[in-house]
Amino acid sequence: MSQANPLWGAPRIHGELLKLGFEVAQSTVAKYMVRRRGPPSQGWKTFLLNHAPHIVAIDLFVVPTAGFKLLYGLVIIRLRRRQLVWISVTTNPTAYWIARQITEAFPWEQAPKYLIRDRDASYGLPVTRRLAAMGIRDRPTAPRSPWQNGHVERLIGSIRRECLDHVVILGEAHLRQVLNAYADYYNGFRTHRALAKDAPLHRATELLGTITALPLLGGLHHKYCRI
Repeated sequence: MSQANPLWGAPRIHGELLKLGFEVAQSTVAKYMVRRRGPPSQGWKTFLLNHAPHIVAIDLFVVPTAGFKLLYGLVIIRLRRRQLVWISVTTNPTAYWIARQITEAFPWEQAPKYLIRDRDASYGLPVTRRLAAMGIRDRPTAPRSPWQNGHVERLIGSIRRECLDHVVILGEAHLRQVLNAYADYYNGFRTHRALAKDAPLHRATELLGTITALPLLGGLHHKYCRI
């Protein structure tokens, strides 16, 4: 029991043994408990698995334009279905701007329980106050630990590899148009191994009709369907 339940202490195991008909002292149970080096708290991976339906992740990424200006993209993703729930663009990602994006991304009845972010200075006091007002628990990652926000990091990598690396961005309006088009493709049609080859917004299997390919993002990707 001690090995299989790292969160259980001697009183908890002693109670289970009593219910199973073993008359033994709690001090004896404590004597034979598994000795652990660290605290019996759950790890970060376990936290993500246990709370995935209630977690969203947020991150910023930089996009250079044809005129060598820098634009900033912001993405928010729900971990359970890898759904890209919000994507936006700005030239100056202030804390007030980020707080407004979070408000627009989540109506009050749809706000998640946890939000994972890195420790970028852009997530200032206006962001933390907005999260508290919406009942969202702020979960910044450890310093220099991008793996703790791996889902959104992978999403940004996909945006670059599957879209931005093949498009010359002309300006803010153009980047917003491209990212919105990619978001529609990502949520509605792109299959994911983690979702058993389904899309974040469930994509039904089509069995009847002629297969047709519809170009997306200027032919960079295609939507396959039966008509």
